[in-house]
Amino acid sequence: MKEESLGLIIGVSIGVVIGIVLAIFAFICHRYHRKRSQIGNSSSRRAATLPIRTNGADSCTILSDSTIGPESPIKSGRNGMPFWLDGFKKSSMIPASGLPEYAYKDLQKATHNFTTIIGQGAFGPVYKAQMSTGETVAVKVLATNSKQGEKEFHTEVMLLGRLHHRNLVNLVGYCAEKGQHMLVYVYMSKGSLASHLYSAVNEALSWNLRVHVALDVARGLEYLHDGAVPPVIHRDIKSSNILLDQSMRARVADFGLSREEMVDKHAAIRGTFGYLDPEYVSSGTFTKKSDVYSFGVLLFEIIAGRNPQQGLMEYVELAAMNIDGKDGWEEIVDSRLDGNFDVKELNEVASLAYKCINHAPRKRPSMRDIVQVLTRILKSSHHGNHHKNSLSALTDEVYIDADQPETKISATDHRREESMDSVLNSCEV
Repeated sequence: MKEESLGLIIGVSIGVVIGIVLAIFAFICHRYHRKRSQIGNSSSRRAATLPIRTNGADSCTILSDSTIGPESPIKSGRNGMPFWLDGFKKSSMIPASGLPEYAYKDLQKATHNFTTIIGQGAFGPVYKAQMSTGETVAVKVLATNSKQGEKEFHTEVMLLGRLHHRNLVNLVGYCAEKGQHMLVYVYMSKGSLASHLYSAVNEALSWNLRVHVALDVARGLEYLHDGAVPPVIHRDIKSSNILLDQSMRARVADFGLSREEMVDKHAAIRGTFGYLDPEYVSSGTFTKKSDVYSFGVLLFEIIAGRNPQQGLMEYVELAAMNIDGKDGWEEIVDSRLDGNFDVKELNEVASLAYKCINHAPRKRPSMRDIVQVLTRILKSSHHGNHHKNSLSALTDEVYIDADQPETKISATDHRREESMDSVLNSCEV
């Protein structure tokens, strides 16, 4: 009897132990699967907010009005690496972009408590900042109530952290502190192309300088399309997004809407009315040729001194009905040029622009083709000017008109010519 009781007790004990072990095992499995599920959901959310990957090739030299000195007031992490964005620590845990982070208090001081405003865009205001090291930068501040602006901030930091080219506006750092998101760029002292095309304050751009600017923009886009890995589509090419430095070299700016070609090609239609590719609007799919269309509109804007909101394309199409597509574009030329342009060059540039806005994307040239055409036009103009100068020098030895006022060459044109002499002899990436 005692043996039976002992056996029963032992059996019950073993059963209880086994039950406890099974319960613990089940609890652990439940916690494990729940955690895996949470990680999976978090990863999915992160993937949905990552329009740009961080891989890619950094090439070409960086030319700017100012550079970041070794004593720049930036915050660094261990081993000189930048701290990660405060806002991204909590949400996406994206690897660092490699760009330095500026301290809020330093940018506040450099902009005199954010009073030195020099521009205003959809993203937010832009301020000129004089840093304690003497460098001058431009600080773009994200509007605190702008969700789209925060996404564009994310895109620019991740994109421009790896893209470097002499015809792209360089991002030198950012600030993500005190609930603010700011982008710090090199300072482009001559402002936007739009301000020179339409502002009565600025002197009208000469024809030669307009073609130089067009080539600079084309080179920047060629790098994005063919030099960046993977290729990048800008999606918002317009005159207000083209900035000019002290030597009037043009650079493409504002990459908030940019996308890698292989990522999210059916994203919501974004851009600026008048510059949008009709094929992109109708299909919702953007490609490199969408940028080419926008560049064609920009070319006509440079030629005519009229923007799309002023009926530029209707103006162009009306003029195209009266010509053969290659000659006769003189009627649309900006009156501020006062007839000071080469008719042959004008027709070549306008003909190129008209090819860029072809409604069939496959019939539009590539940015590489465009760079080659504009380079050839400028080389031809360059050699022609040298020939004219030689003839003028010979004539001056024989005929001297004492009443003729001395012709002055502006410092800006001189700097630009020096800058372009070397450029015209080779094609850059």
